[in-house]
Amino acid sequence: MPNYTDFCPLDPMENLAEFKELLQSPKKVAIVTHFKPDADALGSSLGLAGFLRKKGHEVTVISPSDYPDFLAWLPGHESVIAITKSTNEPRERAEHAFATADIIFCLDFSSLSRIHDLGSGVKTSQAIKVMIDHHQEPEDFARYRLWDVSSASTAGLIFELIDLLGEKSSIDLAIATCLYAGLMTDTGGFRHNNTRHKEFLIAAELVARGANPHEISKNIYDTNTLERLRMTGFALYEKLVVLPEFNTTYMAISAKELQQFQAQTGDLEGLVNYGLSIKGIKMAVLMYDRKEEIKLSFRSLGSFSVSDLARTHFEGGGHHNAAGGSSKMTLEKTLEKFLSILPQYKQALNT
Repeated sequence: MPNYTDFCPLDPMENLAEFKELLQSPKKVAIVTHFKPDADALGSSLGLAGFLRKKGHEVTVISPSDYPDFLAWLPGHESVIAITKSTNEPRERAEHAFATADIIFCLDFSSLSRIHDLGSGVKTSQAIKVMIDHHQEPEDFARYRLWDVSSASTAGLIFELIDLLGEKSSIDLAIATCLYAGLMTDTGGFRHNNTRHKEFLIAAELVARGANPHEISKNIYDTNTLERLRMTGFALYEKLVVLPEFNTTYMAISAKELQQFQAQTGDLEGLVNYGLSIKGIKMAVLMYDRKEEIKLSFRSLGSFSVSDLARTHFEGGGHHNAAGGSSKMTLEKTLEKFLSILPQYKQALNT
């Protein structure tokens, strides 16, 4: 059986030796991931935190928002500083962590706007910044970066980094569990077209170190609330619109409708994929009202780039076939805008 390192770039991080030297002595480290973190964002952050703590570093993990209940079992999640509107104490702790850190790791995002108003604290901090990500069009704000758009997940990149540092033996059950959760979800259970042989090799390494695929999958995918299932049923029956001339589907869900089903963070995760599962559909879009902004999720098949569409029209981006965006307009105006731009993509959506 081929070894993982046979497929690993020899030096994907510039100045790897210099970076390795940086980690030789204990440092104060802050790890921050993007707003509304998914399993890859939180799993990669906790996996890296576990590794760095084993090497003697003082680590603080920060999320710019709350995260889904179905991730509130990942090893180490209880130590995460999650910013909320209900109290200012987490924000003060996060700002202190940025101000006093020697190193700030930015995981699963490549633009400081993805951490909202925490971005200014990261930007002004005197700490050395490290960006580890797999999304397109990164900003140039980090001294070191491990960036690879061909990688399926940031969790996979954390595994690569640990391996490049010669520390693969440091990966224990907790670290393996966190990284496997990120790898599994960002590949759609190893079904998405970003899944290469390398993802399976990394998964095998993590399972060999204790990650339990059955338990991780169950904890993430099989812990639905009754309200979430009813929200899904309502969205598919009442809100799914098919536009055959554009091979496109969309769902637009209001804040009132989210409140009706007591929607929590993460309850809409994966909903956009249902539209893409319809035969002949090339693009699926979900937009919903978060009150402070309209959030959009885009998915596509084949050569059509939703990343380009999201970046051009909705202040977003991401991957070729999976992207996100936002709008400060109303839900109705956002939908109008989306429908108005579709004709310019008609040819691409019909080839």
